[in-house]
Formats: sequence, structure tokens, C-alpha cells
Amino acid sequence: MAVDWLGFAYAAAIALGGFMGYKRKGSVMSLIAGLFFGSLSAFGAFKISNDPHDYWASLIASGVLAVVMGMRFRKSGKLMPAGIMAGLSLLMVLRLLIF
Repeated sequence: MAVDWLGFAYAAAIALGGFMGYKRKGSVMSLIAGLFFGSLSAFGAFKISNDPHDYWASLIASGVLAVVMGMRFRKSGKLMPAGIMAGLSLLMVLRLLIF
């Protein structure tokens, strides 16, 4: 079976983003959300690595993040971090639905 490297990289980016939000702004909620969604995405990447048709955990995590971060980007207009995370999450959703 092939390892879902893109899925694991996406999960690491989410977790790192949550940690950076905590480190820079002191946002505990960013840390909790980053670790939760990063872990869920890593679990989804693990599931995809074992069975390519078992993509639901990754799809749910990236879909929720795409919506939430997209709304934050629309409200704030700031590319960092909301716009980048919304874009990455949308790309992940499209990747999971197309492949």
C-alpha cells in the first residue's frame, strides 16, 4: 500500500498552524483546534494509507476546516492564517473527492 504523504503533510501543517497561533498570540483555542484537526487528519491519512477508499475521516476534517477557515477569511480578509488554511483545506477536499 502507498503511504498518503500529502495527507500526513496536511495534518502536520494544521497542527503546526495551531501551535504557531498559540505561540504568537497565546490562543489556546488555536492550539486545541490545531491539535484536534491535525490528529483527525493524520488518522485519516493513516486510514487512506491502509485502504484508499476509506477517506471519510480526512474528508470530514478538511471539509469542516475549509468552511470554518473560509468564513474567517471572508470576515477578516487576512490571508494569514485563515486564507491559507481555507485554501489548503479546499485543495484537500478536491483531492479526496477527485481521486
